[in-house]
Amino acid sequence: QVQLVESGGGLVQNGGSLRLSCVPSERTESAYSIGWFRQAPGKEREFVAGLNRSGATADYADSVKGRFTISRDHAKNTVYLQMNNLRPEETARYYCGATTFYAGSRILSRYSIWGQGTLVTVAS
Repeated sequence: QVQLVESGGGLVQNGGSLRLSCVPSERTESAYSIGWFRQAPGKEREFVAGLNRSGATADYADSVKGRFTISRDHAKNTVYLQMNNLRPEETARYYCGATTFYAGSRILSRYSIWGQGTLVTVAS
């Protein structure tokens, strides 16, 4: 079973930037697409960004378009989420997930593998 490990979270000021990393325990390009989700206390987990299996097509939630960028470094077997101009309401635990849907998906239930998450706190 593939495992996912996220890192890169932390405390940042309003308007600041962070880069999150998601590293699978084995190469996943042939079987999984990767997506980023976030979950704030008391709220449901929500889609943030995703890549299709080839890494050529990205999808973003409307709330993060123009500020967040998802990318894949095949050599390092890592998927990144670059987050710029962060807002206090984006304080949450950020998770990467793996889905067998080639195009990726915004639907939570289509993801079968999750990491433990990394906490992002944006101070106002």
